[in-house]
Amino acid sequence: MTTPIVIIFALVYIGMILGGLPFLQLDRTGIAVLGAIGLVATESLTLEEAGRALHVPTLILLFSFMVISAQLRLGGFYTLVTEKLGALRAAPPLFLGALIALAAGLSSVFSNDVVCLAMAPVLIEICLNRGLDPLPFLLALSCSANIGSAATLIGNPQNMLIGETLNISFGDYLSDAAVPVGLGLLATWLTIALWRQGRWELDRERSGTEVEKDLRLEWHADFDAWQTAKGLTVATLLFAAFLFSDWPRETVALAGAGVLLLSRKLHSRHMLGLVDWQVLLLFIGLFIVNHALETTGLPKQAVSALAETGLDLHDLWPLYGASFLLSNVVSNVPAVMLLLPMAVHPDAGLLLAISSTFAGNLLIVGSIANIIVVDAAARRNIPITWRCHATVGVPVALLTIAIGAACYWL
Repeated sequence: MTTPIVIIFALVYIGMILGGLPFLQLDRTGIAVLGAIGLVATESLTLEEAGRALHVPTLILLFSFMVISAQLRLGGFYTLVTEKLGALRAAPPLFLGALIALAAGLSSVFSNDVVCLAMAPVLIEICLNRGLDPLPFLLALSCSANIGSAATLIGNPQNMLIGETLNISFGDYLSDAAVPVGLGLLATWLTIALWRQGRWELDRERSGTEVEKDLRLEWHADFDAWQTAKGLTVATLLFAAFLFSDWPRETVALAGAGVLLLSRKLHSRHMLGLVDWQVLLLFIGLFIVNHALETTGLPKQAVSALAETGLDLHDLWPLYGASFLLSNVVSNVPAVMLLLPMAVHPDAGLLLAISSTFAGNLLIVGSIANIIVVDAAARRNIPITWRCHATVGVPVALLTIAIGAACYWL
């Protein structure tokens, strides 16, 4: 049964690289799910084996925090904090710094993808109203959201997977990641400030007038103090439980999500409608596809062959570099899934989380958060090209990956 498994695995990861498959209307999630279906259909795996391949604690943790983020989105929390930020009468460089700090802080708890999805439309509106070019601030949003999400084991999907699989202490990880994340955010501010060289104003002739017209069509949730307070209270209690107790994180988070679903005002249909089922299905498909390949013994053989050449992925620095490179080839979640079996060193989880997350800023396709921001800008006739993103993303990614390595080495 090795041949069909290898063929399906290869097709799935070619799809991860390309973002789809030729002649088929499939995205990465569709490809992963179809790969899992193919393995069961060809009897390469039984349904029972496919079920055992799933890492249920990670899926539960992901789902739970998606519900919490849905609560805050429907309560207008993200819109409010972005508008409060926009109300600051600060010079553009200070406004940029405040944006980076806010996006990073929110992403460390509520996931970088959700933060970018909620903040990007409001940020564009704020920049246009202030006569500022939205471009540098949108790039700052995506870069800082990616970097900030590396600060905790709940900031992004790959960190949740690493933390749950390797059973890493929440508090220990937070203390170890705080310095490289903080320095990475400073590097982001410096990179964008040097790139703009004082040119912050909006070029009205280049932007046109249709941008502002489109903004009036954007829906923002009205702020609801009670619903926001509920969401923030649950999130705060969960964060405290993660820091100061050894209770299973997925169980505590699921209980918190259950409390929020007990609502007299917010219908569960609306809250569950904001859950990113695409990401959950991507995880399910990749769990099954990767498990199938492991049953063939080929990954162990490949790692052994690399070790004989002097590149042992069980060692920290080869793993760190491989994570950075592979995350920009197949995206960070699939990369982490492939490399997790090699994370045997006590500090491997920390370096794997940092490198796979910091790598997301290199290219637009390196992170879903980047794609969300680029799409939000495109809907308002604000193009963010690959070259434009790379002007900021490449130096930020290289600087942060070097900062992460230096902090650990020191």
